Parts: sequence; C-alpha cells; structure tokens
Amino acid sequence: MKTILCYGDSNTWGYNPRLKSRYSKEERWAGVLRKQLGEGYFVIEEGLNGRTTVWDDPIEGEHKNGKTYLFPCLESHAPLDLVVVMLGTNDLKNRFGLSAYDIAKGAGTLVQIIQKSGFGQGGQSPKVLLIAPPSLAQLAGTDFADMFAGGEDKSRQLADAYRRVAAELDCEFLDAGSVITSSPVDAIHFDPEEHQTLAVAVAAKIRSIL
Repeated sequence: MKTILCYGDSNTWGYNPRLKSRYSKEERWAGVLRKQLGEGYFVIEEGLNGRTTVWDDPIEGEHKNGKTYLFPCLESHAPLDLVVVMLGTNDLKNRFGLSAYDIAKGAGTLVQIIQKSGFGQGGQSPKVLLIAPPSLAQLAGTDFADMFAGGEDKSRQLADAYRRVAAELDCEFLDAGSVITSSPVDAIHFDPEEHQTLAVAVAAKIRSIL
C-alpha cells in the first residue's frame, strides 16, 4: 500500500466558489485522485483555507503558515511514500508583498523539510511532487479583487519559478496551469470539472513516480 499525503490550501480542502461551501469528498481533487489510483494507494487530504507556504498571516492567523504545521503533519501520517505539495496561491495576497521568486522559494523550503524528514518507508524520506498552482483568473469584480490586488501578473510567473525550484531540489514537478484554470467566479478556486481534470493529471504523474 502506497501512502500519499496531499498538502495544500483551500483548493485541496475543496472550496466551492459558486456556493461558498465545501465540495464533497467525491468531488475534491484528492478524493477523485483516490478513485483514479484505485487499490494499492491510500490518499490523505491535508487542505486548509488560507494556508501559505512559509509565511505567518497577520490577519488570518499564524496557523495559516504551511511550514509550522508540516513537520508534525508528516510525523503523524508516517510512513509516507509521497507528499504532494500545492501551495502558493495565498502567498499572492497583497498584504504579503511577495514576488513569484519569493513564493517559489517558500514552496522549496517545504520541499526541503519533507526531503530531510525521515518520515518515509524504512526511515527514508518521502518523495515529493511539487505542483505549481494555476494562475489567477480575472480578479476585477470578484470578492477577492482587493485582497489579491496585483496578484494576476505574479501568478503567471509561478510555474516557471516553481519549475526551477523543483529542478534545484531534485523533486518531481507538475504545472497545474497546464491542465486547469481558476474559476471565473472568484478567480482563485476551482470549478468541479477542474478538480476532475487535475486529479487525472496528478494520478498519471504519481504512477510515473511510484
């Protein structure tokens, strides 16, 4: 049995941009992934609304820092074969003032924590799949326009920045923006069909890794 941890934000948690609620476990991409992979794989969902890569959020709280929770999360679910990390969208919030480079480096810090954790099989460390989130859709007129002001342009730079970090750290990489787009409803979250499409792409990538 291969154990896979999906570590992410509201798009892993399953935020529904149309109803402002949570998708069912059958609709969320990690849930669809579980079905796609089938027997022999155990998929763990660890999504949190507002989670950043490595930054304390002065408004939403320090618990949104993905670095703070990662190590105990890894230990509690050990032994792990693979950790899928898809974070960085919340780092685009205007309050942080971060560049795409900074955000990618934040994601890289998480990759390094996993690679040094020893929470894989036999005391080794799990493999890592770093996913660059898709770029934001048009923010104008959405509920998140002010919060993510200036984020559209930076979001389009994330894929290349993440790809470079993944190469530097010798981990697996997937550009989510190559297969899905963010919902035009709020520019941030995924519509149901995007969860389905992402899960299929991630499943194919995982089969090539494990």
